[in-house]
Amino acid sequence: MSFNNKTILITGATRGIGKAIALRLAKEGANIVIAAKSVEENAKLGGTIFSAAAEIEAAGGKALAVQCDIRFEDQIQNVVDKAISTFGGIDVLVNNASAISLTATEQTEAKRFDLMHSINVRGTFLVGKACIPHLRKAENPHILTLSPPINLDPKWFEKHVAYTITKYSMSMMTVGWAKELKKDRIAANSLWPKTTIDTAAVRNLLGGQMLANMSRTVDILADAAYYILRQPSGECTGNLFVDEQAFGHLIFLDVPLQLIRLQNGHYFCLYVF
Repeated sequence: MSFNNKTILITGATRGIGKAIALRLAKEGANIVIAAKSVEENAKLGGTIFSAAAEIEAAGGKALAVQCDIRFEDQIQNVVDKAISTFGGIDVLVNNASAISLTATEQTEAKRFDLMHSINVRGTFLVGKACIPHLRKAENPHILTLSPPINLDPKWFEKHVAYTITKYSMSMMTVGWAKELKKDRIAANSLWPKTTIDTAAVRNLLGGQMLANMSRTVDILADAAYYILRQPSGECTGNLFVDEQAFGHLIFLDVPLQLIRLQNGHYFCLYVF
């Protein structure tokens, strides 16, 4: 699939993985709809929907920046309506926006629990619901959700059960949508990193500079998304990909494992459900 003049709606595309995917597809001439909250720059996180739009256009794409908090259905519908009026359709949805709190049960405040469920679960579901009628009209429609393979090993629950169940809920949407939308040729897949990724969230919320040094860059996720979204939507669906598995499954790259796990003398921190 060529991405030239195809329209990609990405939630949370102001920074990090979402922006990296946007820039990768912009290089192919895509129209990128940035659906995110930031209109004023946060000193710790950096970036706004407008700065992301400028980078996307500099990379070769067209950008539409729309402020959107996916907890609110009217804001979601506003983004979708503006995408249709500006570009005429939606070819791909990337569900990237998420909230994170890696806290044990007693340390998880009700407001943080509700935030993760409102964004990760409810928001992802409502964005998908709003986009599906337009995806049906696309030539090669895809939904790609940033969520992990479902692994019931207790180690993925014991330290942050509230967060894990929201991310697994996103993955279950992928499984359900793949079956529900198969008749419409709308692909639904998930993508998750094998290691931690050097993003503002890692630097500010998880492990600081030390963990950032043990993390890969966002580029591997962006490349994996690019390869997944190129596939025929009627054939590549229902997968919960880890980035390396996506490359191997699609037979586009053969990345030597020893080079992936060691960079500049640092071992990468493996992070996979």
